[in-house]
Amino acid sequence: MKAICINNLLLPLGITATFFLFACKKSDPHPTPPVVITPTDTLPVDPAVQNTMGFFMDRWQAKNFTSPSASIQQPLTANAATVMVTVNTGSVLTKIAPNYFGNNSNLWCGQLNSQTALMNHLVNFKPGIIRGPAGSVSDVFFFNANNNAAPPDAPATLLKSDGTAIAAGYWYGKNNESWTYSIDGYYNMLQQTHSVGLLTVNYGYARYGTGPDPVAAAAHLAADWVRYDAGRTTYWEVGNECFGDWEAGYRINTATNHDGQPEIITGALYGRHFKVFADSMRKAALETGVPIKIAAVLYDSEPQAWNSSTIKTWNSGYFAEAGNTADYYAVHNYFTPYQENSTRATIFNSAATIPAVVKNYVTAGITAAGLQVKPIAMTEWNLFCSGSKQNVSAVAGIHAVLTMAEFLKNGFGAAVRWDLANRWDNGDDHGMFSYGDEPGVAAWSPRPAFYYLYYFQQCAGDRLLSSTVTGSTDIVSIATSFSSGQKGIVLVNKGTTSKTVTIDFKYFTPGAKFYYYTLKPGADNGDFSGSVIVNGNGPANNLPGGPVANYSSISMYATAAAGGVKVDLPAGAVIFMVVDKK
Repeated sequence: MKAICINNLLLPLGITATFFLFACKKSDPHPTPPVVITPTDTLPVDPAVQNTMGFFMDRWQAKNFTSPSASIQQPLTANAATVMVTVNTGSVLTKIAPNYFGNNSNLWCGQLNSQTALMNHLVNFKPGIIRGPAGSVSDVFFFNANNNAAPPDAPATLLKSDGTAIAAGYWYGKNNESWTYSIDGYYNMLQQTHSVGLLTVNYGYARYGTGPDPVAAAAHLAADWVRYDAGRTTYWEVGNECFGDWEAGYRINTATNHDGQPEIITGALYGRHFKVFADSMRKAALETGVPIKIAAVLYDSEPQAWNSSTIKTWNSGYFAEAGNTADYYAVHNYFTPYQENSTRATIFNSAATIPAVVKNYVTAGITAAGLQVKPIAMTEWNLFCSGSKQNVSAVAGIHAVLTMAEFLKNGFGAAVRWDLANRWDNGDDHGMFSYGDEPGVAAWSPRPAFYYLYYFQQCAGDRLLSSTVTGSTDIVSIATSFSSGQKGIVLVNKGTTSKTVTIDFKYFTPGAKFYYYTLKPGADNGDFSGSVIVNGNGPANNLPGGPVANYSSISMYATAAAGGVKVDLPAGAVIFMVVDKK
C-alpha cells in the first residue's frame, strides 16, 4: 500500500492527514497545528456492496493492465479543448464484477459449442455469464428428454392468450440434431468459454401439465435438473416472463387441469408455486453439496393502462405470497418502444434512463411489501427497434456501452444481453453474431456491438469511478480504475460534430503515456451504419461488421502524457483509453 510519512507515522494514501492527526491529538504531549495534505494519488475506500448487487459481487477479481509492447505513436492534438472530463479517482462508485457482459444462448441456432469461429470469438470476448436454454422457449423445454419424448402429462396443444389451441412445440435437452442445441452442448460451451451458467427452468409445465399435481411435477423436473447440473451452475430462474400473455402457461385449459388452477395466471399464483420450486431445488442442491441462488421473475416497470390485470398486479401479488423466498430477482427490458423506428436520440436516451427506472420500480415494490431488498439481474436486454437496421448498427454498440455504465451505477448484480445469434429479419436482429442468413456475411461474424463491448472490456478496470463532463452534453465519460493503478476512460461522442476533450484527474498523476482505441461508425446506412472502424481498421470488402480478421491484435494508439491527456473525439465515435500510472 502506498503511504506518506507524518511525524514518523505511515499514513495510507486515501485517508486524509487532517483526520489522522486529529485522532492522535490526545496522545501527543506537544501538539502541532494540523497538516492538510492533498495527495497526488489515492487508494480510496471501496463503498459497501449495494443490496441489489449482493452475492453477485462475490465474483469480483482484481484486474491489472499491462502496457502494450507495441503501439502506434500519435502526437498530442494541437487543437484547443472545448470539453473537460474531470475524473475523481478518490471516489469509487462500485467495484466491477465480471457479470455485465453476459449473453443469452438459444435452442434454434444449432449446436453452438461446435462452431469453432463462434467459440474463438467468445473466448476473446469473455462474456462471463451465458444464460440458457433460451427465453420463452424455456417454458416448453424438457432438459432430460429425448427428441419428441415429452412427458405423458404434457399436452399436445397449448392455449394462446385468446384461448385458441396450438401445437405445443416442445423442445428437448437430449436432442443432438444439428439444427438445435442440446443441454450437454450448453455445458460444453460454458467450459470452452470459461463462463458460468444462468439456467431458466420450465415453469410453464406447472400450469399446463395434466397430471394430478402439475406444480409438484414441474418442481421435481427442476430439481432433477439441479441434480444433473451437479454443482456446475449457481444462478437459476423459475420461468421466463411468466406474466406475459405470450408465454406458455399464461392461459391454461381448466378442463385438463387437476389441481384447481385459474385459467389466467397471476403474480400471487406464481408466488405460491415459486415456493414449491425453490424448496425442491434447494433440497436437490443440498444433495450435490453446492448451494444455488434462485430468481423469481418480476415485471420491470410501472404498468401502463393497456397492460393486462396480470401485469398490473404481478409484483405485488408475488411479494404477498412468496415474501423473501427468492435469492434474487430477474427482470427484462428492451429499452425502446416495441417495433418503433427509433432515432439515435431515442436510443441513447433510453440507455441513460431505463436502468434507473427499472431498479427504482422493483426496489420500491419490495420496500412497499416490507421485504428485504435483494440482488436484481437484468437477464435479457436489447433494443426493440425496427425499420432502419438499428439493432445491428454501430449505434446499438454505443448504446450497449452506455447501458453497461448505467447498470453499474444503478447497482444491478448482473446483465445478460439477448442474444448470441438469432435471425437476420432485414436487420431487426438481436444477435451479437450473424447466424449466416445476412446477405454476404459469413456465419458467426461479429456485429458492431461485439466490437464496442470487446474493447470496453480491454480498457475497463475493476472499479467504477466518479467522472463529470463540462462543455458539451454530447459527450459521456465512463471512468474506471485498475488494481495495478492505471485509469480506464471511455469517451462517447453522441453528437454530429467532432470535439476535443481534455481529461483532468483528481488525486492521480498520469504516467508517461496514455493508450487508446478509437471506434468510428462506417459511412453506410445513414445514422445506423452496420460497420465499425477500429484505429483505422474496418471490415473487409466493405461488408457490415468490423475488422474480424485482426481485432484481437490491433495496436493501440499511444500518446505522451507530458502535455496532458487530450484527444480529438470524432462525431459518433467512442474512445477506449487507459492512462499510465506514474
